Amino acid sequence: MVQQESLVRIPAAGVVLEADVQVPEAPPDQVPSGVLPGLVLFAHGSGSSRGSPRNRMVAARLRAEGFATILADLLTPGEELVDERTARLRFDIGLLAGRLAGILDWVREQETLARLPVGMFGASTGAGAALVAAARRPDAVRAVVSRGGRPDLAGPALAEVQAPTLLIVGSLDATVLDLNERAGRELPAPWELRIIPGATHLFPETGALEQVAAWAGEWFAKHLPG
Repeated sequence: MVQQESLVRIPAAGVVLEADVQVPEAPPDQVPSGVLPGLVLFAHGSGSSRGSPRNRMVAARLRAEGFATILADLLTPGEELVDERTARLRFDIGLLAGRLAGILDWVREQETLARLPVGMFGASTGAGAALVAAARRPDAVRAVVSRGGRPDLAGPALAEVQAPTLLIVGSLDATVLDLNERAGRELPAPWELRIIPGATHLFPETGALEQVAAWAGEWFAKHLPG
């Protein structure tokens, strides 16, 4: 599939963030209408960046199904240096959510992206930030997928999320599994919890991340178009 790829600098919440934007130019055969099914914005987890190999693998799978993707650094280079020493900013959910909301606003100003329905894919702490951003921009976000996420970190914003939400957790990630079960019950929107047997927090087990990508593609294909 031919793709349009670019490294862009996105103004968001008072800073400029680097992002990889990839847009399939020709939808795959399974998209008979010829129209892209949507755009997925990734929210990386603790200490991660747009270079996360796990998120890049999921993004590649989604692009193969016709989705455009944005993988953005949510911290500036200077902030990343601070965070490496303190691990403080990666847990600042309000800060990260504000930047995701800024990226969503930027998307609506881009001619090639503005008409695409948007979903969000959050990992670890990034899932909490993605849910807060979805609550802040209910008209912009149609679906959310969380991979080994911390939706509980969204706090009171959980009760304001309107986007259908899929929570994916490994069966051996016991603490996070419990947190997801509790957070899901606070969501007013449709939600599901899917568990990958034998998987741990980062899904390194054979086939585990592939299952995450497959479920994410199904969820976005179901909830983004229309």
